[in-house]
Amino acid sequence: MKLTVTEAIGLAVRALTRHGMSEPHARLVAEHLVDAALCGHEFSSLPRVPTIIEELRRKPPAGDVRVVRESATSALIDGGDNIAYVVSIAAIDKAIEICKKSGVAIVGVNNTWFSGRLSYYVERAARQGYVAMHTTNTTARVAPFGGIDRVMGTNPFAIAFPSEDDPLVIDIGTATTTWGHVLLSKAKGEALHPGVAIDSGGRPTVDPDAAVAGAFLPWGGHRGSGLSLAVQLLGILAGSAVVVEDVRNWGLFFLVFDPGLLMPGDEFRSRVSEMRKVINTTRPAPGTVKVRAPGDGSVQHRKHAAAAGVIQLDDRVYARILELSA
Repeated sequence: MKLTVTEAIGLAVRALTRHGMSEPHARLVAEHLVDAALCGHEFSSLPRVPTIIEELRRKPPAGDVRVVRESATSALIDGGDNIAYVVSIAAIDKAIEICKKSGVAIVGVNNTWFSGRLSYYVERAARQGYVAMHTTNTTARVAPFGGIDRVMGTNPFAIAFPSEDDPLVIDIGTATTTWGHVLLSKAKGEALHPGVAIDSGGRPTVDPDAAVAGAFLPWGGHRGSGLSLAVQLLGILAGSAVVVEDVRNWGLFFLVFDPGLLMPGDEFRSRVSEMRKVINTTRPAPGTVKVRAPGDGSVQHRKHAAAAGVIQLDDRVYARILELSA
């Protein structure tokens, strides 16, 4: 079905506040989820609402988001067990605040959960002219290369570069699938793609339930597994557990810096735009219409969807959120 942006945000806000989230926090989460839908990422959008509510139901009321340590170039934030959709906005804004004064900022966050699309946060900094990198470890659902036990999370990372146009944003998970995609496949009664998960005995599976009981696989074999480990360690540096066994205490890491430390900002933005143009004008391989830089598809989808003013939502997901709003 189709919903206007206003209807979609309102639907999510009603469901989240019905289960204890404050209206300001619920609106931040809803705006993030609807932006994901506008960008064409269905599994990162409103289908996440029931899962978020499930966590809210089993958690005590969240505390305050607090800066517990700060220097001229860094900050450590206690998320107060608030959802990272909210805490990450506070963290990237703190990083931008520090970066404006010092040219570089490192921010770590712990005591939080469910981060959403990391590109959402780094794009916020890149639109102000900064280069921004963000990583987070997550609940252990991924087996290391060669293993079958859940040790690491899907452990995404994102980096955004300012340009003369929209920021160039790279947002990549280090697993072959995401928790949101598996949940959406389960809700729709669809099979997973082959090669993304194993069951509890280490056998390949396309069954979402078996994948949840087993483990997801790292993409790129040992290369993706190594990158996932790096993200895991940055999360540990921010204060997470070594292995995050539950939906709590993820470790978020932010690095924001002014490209003007190395070259004039205008020149760098021009070069980023030039690099994007080089990629876009590369001769396409057979079967490819046009070569796109990372994030270009999301940007174009957002512009077209925002102009139309509507998003698509699976009827079953809509019915479930409506039920949770009652």
